[in-house]
Amino acid sequence: MWKRFLRPFSGYINKMLPEVVFVLGAPGAGKGTQCSFISKEFGFVHLSAGDLLREERQRPGSEYGEMIEEKIRNGEIVPVEVTCSLIHKAMQKSGKTRFLIDGFPRNKDNLDGWERVMSDKTKLLFVLFFECCRDLCTERCLGRGAAGSGRSDDNLDSLQKRFNTYLNATMPIIEHYERKGLVHRVKAESAPDVVFEDVKKLFNKLDRIDN
Repeated sequence: MWKRFLRPFSGYINKMLPEVVFVLGAPGAGKGTQCSFISKEFGFVHLSAGDLLREERQRPGSEYGEMIEEKIRNGEIVPVEVTCSLIHKAMQKSGKTRFLIDGFPRNKDNLDGWERVMSDKTKLLFVLFFECCRDLCTERCLGRGAAGSGRSDDNLDSLQKRFNTYLNATMPIIEHYERKGLVHRVKAESAPDVVFEDVKKLFNKLDRIDN
């Protein structure tokens, strides 16, 4: 009986869940830049998993700081419980309902942890995947490091490890979501404003569906 009673409200309940777009791509593919454009144009809150981890690393008294620094420097992935906790706290703190989660999930452990902890608290809209060749990504990251990005992983040694992690751990996640029909690929080798023209088409279409 209760199931029959709740059925008319199920669409409304789902509508109230925070909506999420995962943003993935190789190091230097331009994820952060495009997320800033999307935030300004469409009102999504940009949550960078990497930035949240770096902020936690620098927070005085953090029990995870040393571990996070070691993982980032070595191009490794921080345990999913830590990352999910930081993302969830940031979502709650924002008071908003639409989020870009940049650089997550990066491996199967991330994926399993998200589905275990967060899948019933959020609605995944799609995965935005930026494609960019390795040489250009490396050039962008090294240029960012030379310009004083302040990131301990914007160096050639760390980049080698990060690319290996990306190819071996993150690409299978893209393939997983692709089988579900949830991946939108965007070529990211052009200038940022040119890339954003393709991104806008996806989000304009999403708004038309919502309305």
